[in-house]
Amino acid sequence: MSQPQFPTSLLQKKRQQLLARFLKGGEPHFLERHAEVLDDYFRESFARSSVGPRMQVEKNPYAIIALGGYGRKEQCLHSDVDVLLLFKKKIPDEAKDLVQEIFYPLWDIGFDVSYATRSTKECLALACEDFEVLTSLIDCRFLCGFSPLYSDLMERLRGKVLHRHGRAYVAWLAERNRERHTRYGDSTYLLEPNLKEGLGGLRDYHAMLWMGRAAYRIAEPRDLEFFGHLSHNEFESLWEALSFVKMVRNWLHHLSGRKCDQLYFEYQVRLAKNLGYRQENGQQAVEGFLGVLHGQMEFLKRQHLMFLKRVVNAKKPGRKKAPGRTVAPGIETVHDALNFESPEAILQNPHLLIKIFEKSAALGQPLTAGSSRLVREFLYLVDKEFQSSRRVIKSFQRILAAPPHTFNVLNEMLNTGMMVALIPEMKEIVNRIQYDEYHVYPVDKHSLRTVQILKELRDAGPDSPDAFYGKLFAELSNPELLLWAGLFHDVGKGADGKDHARRGADIVKSVFERMGFSPQDIEVISFLVREHLLLIKTATRRDINDEKIVVQCAGKVRDVEHLKMLCLLTVADSRATGPKAWNDWIATLVKEIFFKVYQTLNKEELATPAAVDIVEKKKQQVAQSVISTPRKELETLFDHMSPRYLLYTPWKDILRHIELHQRLGQEPFLLETRANSGTDYRTATICATDFPGLFSKIAGVFTLNNLDILSAQIYTWRNHIALDIFEVKAPPDTLLEDEVWERVKKDLRAALRGELDLSAALDQKVQAYQSVQRKIPRRPDKIIVDNGTSNFFTIIEIYTHDFPGLLYKITDTLFRCKLDIWIAKIATKVDQGVDVFYVRDFDGQKVDIPEEVAAIKEAIKHILANGANNKAESSRLKAESDTG
Repeated sequence: MSQPQFPTSLLQKKRQQLLARFLKGGEPHFLERHAEVLDDYFRESFARSSVGPRMQVEKNPYAIIALGGYGRKEQCLHSDVDVLLLFKKKIPDEAKDLVQEIFYPLWDIGFDVSYATRSTKECLALACEDFEVLTSLIDCRFLCGFSPLYSDLMERLRGKVLHRHGRAYVAWLAERNRERHTRYGDSTYLLEPNLKEGLGGLRDYHAMLWMGRAAYRIAEPRDLEFFGHLSHNEFESLWEALSFVKMVRNWLHHLSGRKCDQLYFEYQVRLAKNLGYRQENGQQAVEGFLGVLHGQMEFLKRQHLMFLKRVVNAKKPGRKKAPGRTVAPGIETVHDALNFESPEAILQNPHLLIKIFEKSAALGQPLTAGSSRLVREFLYLVDKEFQSSRRVIKSFQRILAAPPHTFNVLNEMLNTGMMVALIPEMKEIVNRIQYDEYHVYPVDKHSLRTVQILKELRDAGPDSPDAFYGKLFAELSNPELLLWAGLFHDVGKGADGKDHARRGADIVKSVFERMGFSPQDIEVISFLVREHLLLIKTATRRDINDEKIVVQCAGKVRDVEHLKMLCLLTVADSRATGPKAWNDWIATLVKEIFFKVYQTLNKEELATPAAVDIVEKKKQQVAQSVISTPRKELETLFDHMSPRYLLYTPWKDILRHIELHQRLGQEPFLLETRANSGTDYRTATICATDFPGLFSKIAGVFTLNNLDILSAQIYTWRNHIALDIFEVKAPPDTLLEDEVWERVKKDLRAALRGELDLSAALDQKVQAYQSVQRKIPRRPDKIIVDNGTSNFFTIIEIYTHDFPGLLYKITDTLFRCKLDIWIAKIATKVDQGVDVFYVRDFDGQKVDIPEEVAAIKEAIKHILANGANNKAESSRLKAESDTG
């Protein structure tokens, strides 16, 4: 007897039609309809089954039941199809044939089907022992077969299992939630959020349903509203958020062609375009889309956390309700959370809307879910008079200055809408996204983290790694102004994002004039907002040994108090931006520029006679330490060294460089590496006979060996000895570090002899890199040639997307433009490199002829456009090198 043909072709046809409507925006309920298409398949298969009748269903009836997301009718395009074959008694032998008959055709056409065959007794026993099984059964939905079997299972599941194990199940769910959030992170903070498992993802909603069914016997999602756990508006907003996130997840499945819940960069731009987002208000379409997504996930997260807290803290049977303790008129604390005594109390005294947050900050206790809801409902009381009230502003300032807790009170003010109600100017940065990997958090969350980190720096003890910053904070005469600046430093990003610091300074003046601050305090906050990037840009993009740079920086800062606050804001801002924006190397540079500007402000200027004394003292220290070299020979070497080198190089380093020079002999080069205590970077010094293109070859060899260059100082003595001093990141595996440096020496020797084709070797590396790199949309390249900042050098700034070999290709191009590189700053911003070079032409002059500047820009543009992986370009450069 031949097997009957099951309706997979009809299933595929219906599914394709459904998907076509969805992609055109005409199927808002795709997940539910998709589940129903599968329902039709199973029901038709059950009706036409040849195996079913042979199983004696009258004696041992069975049913087909949907589980998990399929059971909830949340069937995304490529989600698993979870099904239970439920039997009243034991599992018959023919069940294997039934599986083959019904499920195999689905596997054949690409569905991921997971199934289980169990009796009712087995289901109940497993549900008691394994809460994973209980969770899957809670969502089950009858498809076809013997319906009383399904009804009996659900009745016994609710009456027996959940009644006996409900509290243990809720505790298990709470712990699983914590583990899940730890693993997948807070999706509302991430630029590549996990739409399902992260905090703010769909799983948070599922957990609310599971807990609600265990603790409150809710049967349908709407019961969250009917039973009073959510207001009508909250439930409608929750449903809107869920619909949006589900829709995005389904689009992600379509674009990726697979089950995919992580919204990777490579899909975001296409998704934003397909959903109809356009560039507006200075934001890319993808930034607008991500802002909406983060806002919806933030709401979902907030509802989840409030519901979780309510369920976990629900009173146990027989336990009396704990009496409230009044902590302020109209505010009480119940079970370590703050509650309004009544809605009427708020109407009688609207100041309670800010007072409850002040008490939250002082006591370290969060608001109850009901209190958060009341804050949102009474925000209409926050009018202009409320915003400018000195009493309200004092409360806000006490919240701002309160010690940091495990939860962030400012974040709760933001989530309830209180922050924007008090400061409407912040509305434009709520959930505003900066689309790169450099900024990990939306602008509003980043601003709150900046304040939190400032307070952590303030509270750093003497034994803390941040003790230096704690000391700076303690020396401030008015530290609250710095906290205000931290909160507002990026408020200017609410418009088109260009020159946000200057725009933010203007906004700050308006806000604090409204608040009644003194003109002097307003000027301090405005200065900090306007110049909050000054130190980090100067440290990472300029030669901080250049006296003119330091004096210019000091001129903008004006006094030591401003400098201390600016330094602290720089550290907090960088740390709050993300882990890739702050490291040991940047911390060292920022401290160095801080001390140089501090010295300049204290001494008003760097006195030339003092510089001469410093150089003479260094010469004496070197001479006293070098016994084997006659003083006359040393004086000759000193004459070969530039004044700048002698002034800014520590005398012990000069001594080591002299020793390297003496050991060089006929060697092509000598390489010395030194670890920097307590950091993950190394100082690599190369002493060699100078020749054009040496720097680019060194850079290429370092890149070939996976050594990231952070900065470089190039000194050329008048006797044609080059000292190229590189700061590089340590190799990933420090146990094999010696082997890495030996390989560097071998490759550099081969490159200098012409035995290693660096261009070809780096092209191979780029090919491997491009096969695994994350597809982040490119920002336009930008090249700036600056002849005004430095008295002696032309400064070339190059903003472009980073790739292995970039530094080699740029420096090689500069060499072919007949430029000598003296200083290099490699300030990679993850998605875009900011490479800065101090150069002079081969005659030792700045490059300031317009035609020459234009030619340099064109050459760099060409290499950026074609150099990422262009073999023809490599061949052309090699041919030029061979004939040059």
